[in-house]
Amino acid sequence: MTKLPRIFLVFLLAFGQAQAWSLFSSSDENERFPGMGGDFTLRSADGPVALKDFRGKLVLIYFGYTSCPDVCPTSLGALSSALRKLSNQEMARVQPIFISVDPERDDTAKLKEYTRYFHPKMIGATADLPYLRDLAKRYGAFFRKAPIEDSSIGYAMDHSSTIYVVNEEGKLVDMIQHGGSPKLILQHIRTALGRP
Repeated sequence: MTKLPRIFLVFLLAFGQAQAWSLFSSSDENERFPGMGGDFTLRSADGPVALKDFRGKLVLIYFGYTSCPDVCPTSLGALSSALRKLSNQEMARVQPIFISVDPERDDTAKLKEYTRYFHPKMIGATADLPYLRDLAKRYGAFFRKAPIEDSSIGYAMDHSSTIYVVNEEGKLVDMIQHGGSPKLILQHIRTALGRP
């Protein structure tokens, strides 16, 4: 091997290592949920709902369904109470989204009526099941259809109960677990807004 190709090979190896280090070191070391979350586009009664449309706002995402007998109303009720404690200036920076994992029964009109009960600014949206499954997986959420024998509703949807907090840049920054009081939820929201 001549001297020139050997120098060129050393240069390529050094360049490759520098590029790899650059990619590694450019990732946000403070990112709490690397690889999780991400953009989506859903359907709502008022048209498509895309996460990217809310850049500059704190987005609060909850996966559930309108026929949920207890978990969803409890979680959304607590979230609603927390939202009502925000100032007008704070609320202007927040967008809650309820994502139905039961598109078979939850059409967009039903979702709009359901979410308005909890908060006038909350958007109800859904998508086809394969899309929802992928989206839920990316956020670390879980849901599955659970048949109910001898019941007029036919089935329930077992699902996780977490409020996902996405910051102004579209990154998942927090998860508020089910059972959080309105006071605790409010604390999480204000921390994400940059207010103690």
